[in-house]
Amino acid sequence: MTCNDQYDRCKGEFGSINVKLDRLDEAIRGNGRPGIQLRLDRLEAAEAIRSKLLWIIAGSTVALACGAVWKIIFGA
Repeated sequence: MTCNDQYDRCKGEFGSINVKLDRLDEAIRGNGRPGIQLRLDRLEAAEAIRSKLLWIIAGSTVALACGAVWKIIFGA
């Protein structure tokens, strides 16, 4: 059996593997549409913004609560 015979037997499988790799590459990169990579970057950016916003809200709430307690204790 020569290398050519082995290649001819596996030629269809190589084509199938190439098609699958092309589909995976298109899903990751997007090919004109948002791919997995871009969508993941957007999700990470949104999470960073949400996290900062949550800390701002928590800080404001604590400051408001401290102000209310101060007003109750010392009156105004």
